[in-house]
Amino acid sequence: MRRRSLPLLAGLAGLLLAAAGTAPAAADAERFTIEDPRISESSGLAASRLHPGVYWTHNDSDDGPYLYAVDSATGKTVATVTMSGVGEPRDVEAISIGPGNEIYVGDIGDNLDGGWDHVWIYELPEPKELTDRTVRATQYVVQYADGARDAESLMVHPKTGRVYIADKKKAGGSLYEGPETLSPSGVNVFRRIAPVDLWATDGAFSPNGEQLAVRGYFGGIAYDWNGGRIEESGRLSVPLQRQGESMTYTPDGKQIMYGSEGSGSSVEPRPAPDGGEVSASPSPGEGSTRAGEGGGEAGTSKGVQVGVLAVAAVIAVVWGMGRLRRRSS
Repeated sequence: MRRRSLPLLAGLAGLLLAAAGTAPAAADAERFTIEDPRISESSGLAASRLHPGVYWTHNDSDDGPYLYAVDSATGKTVATVTMSGVGEPRDVEAISIGPGNEIYVGDIGDNLDGGWDHVWIYELPEPKELTDRTVRATQYVVQYADGARDAESLMVHPKTGRVYIADKKKAGGSLYEGPETLSPSGVNVFRRIAPVDLWATDGAFSPNGEQLAVRGYFGGIAYDWNGGRIEESGRLSVPLQRQGESMTYTPDGKQIMYGSEGSGSSVEPRPAPDGGEVSASPSPGEGSTRAGEGGGEAGTSKGVQVGVLAVAAVIAVVWGMGRLRRRSS
């Protein structure tokens, strides 16, 4: 009986180690490839809350007023939306979903880096049924208080509905805040509220609105939102991609999906910074680690938990073997 306990302990440790080793596998299950040949310059990404598993995207330029709903289970386009009432888009770079399942599209690119004195944002309701259709959008004229600039990152706060833009500068740019409510008549002036130490290609709010994530081609930064008084909380684990230009949180806030331009481009999941999830608050006395503290990447705490579990399993085996040896002697 005592000798049979050893394989039982080893088996238990094996199960623990297997659970530890496979913990991140859930993220890998959500990786997908955009199969639609029409989508060759996917420049924005937004996870649908209305249609789980569906991601909205669009091409960069020279495509037209089109949005594509892609099913992550197959990589196939399940709906194409044609926006009406917006004229001819110029350089569409970003997409975001705000309160009430309103889609916001950022026609905010400016390859001349200040050559256009205004850019546009389009707003339209997300279709309740995924079929090819035409949807009328509201067009907003946008200018910056400190002059025209290039930008590829548009973020809509999930609680307030306020729109933010991060400009794109190699040496680091800035975060701009729009009016409390966008106006379809006149000009909507966006004002600088904070620096962004990154050559930003996209950004996204966590579903609970407490975190802002901004990515570039080779890295990213997680910020605590603090009502717009952003504070860096860690570095994002951004995958190496051909031309990484898009990102979005999953609806549960547990992962960030990273997209790239190019035909047949892949969308890669990575753990999101702690604090962005929409689950209930921790129970009293339950500890939490802020992502990125101690110089690690955001999401590192999950890896630490896995490591602790593995070490605990090994200790259990060693302790159990020691007790068995002492008893048998």
